[in-house]
Amino acid sequence: MTGFWRFCSAAVVSLALFVGGGAGAFAQEPERILVFAASSLKDVLEDAGAQFDQSHNTKTEFSFGGSQTITRHVVAGAPADVLVTADDAWMAYAVKNGVLVDDSVVELASNGLVLVGSEVQSAEAVELNAEALQSALADGRLAMGEPETVPAGRYGKEALTNLGLWENVARQVAPMENVRVALAAAARGEVPLALVYSSDAKVEHGVRVLAEIPQDSHRAIVIPGALTSGHSEASEGFMEFLKSAEGRKIFQAHGFKVSGD
Repeated sequence: MTGFWRFCSAAVVSLALFVGGGAGAFAQEPERILVFAASSLKDVLEDAGAQFDQSHNTKTEFSFGGSQTITRHVVAGAPADVLVTADDAWMAYAVKNGVLVDDSVVELASNGLVLVGSEVQSAEAVELNAEALQSALADGRLAMGEPETVPAGRYGKEALTNLGLWENVARQVAPMENVRVALAAAARGEVPLALVYSSDAKVEHGVRVLAEIPQDSHRAIVIPGALTSGHSEASEGFMEFLKSAEGRKIFQAHGFKVSGD
């Protein structure tokens, strides 16, 4: 019997350790943070999320798309914790629809616009005048975000209009669902020119910058972020991280501008 009870005692201890370990493992389950963000922010936010998760018991996940698409999803009730758009117009739409925490909207960074062409095809620099643009385009298309709904497209149309160039290129514009699609088209050589964000050109090695669009030709390109009404507690920490000095450095490393630059 002694051996039997020793066996039982060992079994009870093992069970206690298993249960205790299971409870401990459950307690350590990472808290999920779901961020809905503009496609142009994919690289910088994934980098920020990975760094934040390293020092927190969190798992930051993302749903990327055009600013208009992700914002409409959040307004429709998508279970996002954080919303980050590529312009303030779509953030204002979310505010108007009451899906964000009051006074949580903050400007995280800003951006610029550039014309890019294929690196493989050795695209050459382009002067921002009608003749040079037409020569560069020839019979090809200018890829850019859809001018009426996509932030990069709206900024781009505004800039080209103020530079007196919109009427010259409007018929050759290839409107895209988001700016990353336009970027990819240029990288693959499907279009001779694409109008994208400065930060996009930095992460895509298949393109080269052919011209920088003057900052004063369009409204300031701001990157706002906010907490949604149903956000998790951990997402508050993630937003604070994005606003911190460490978060600002991540944005800068990805080609964005932050206040004080």
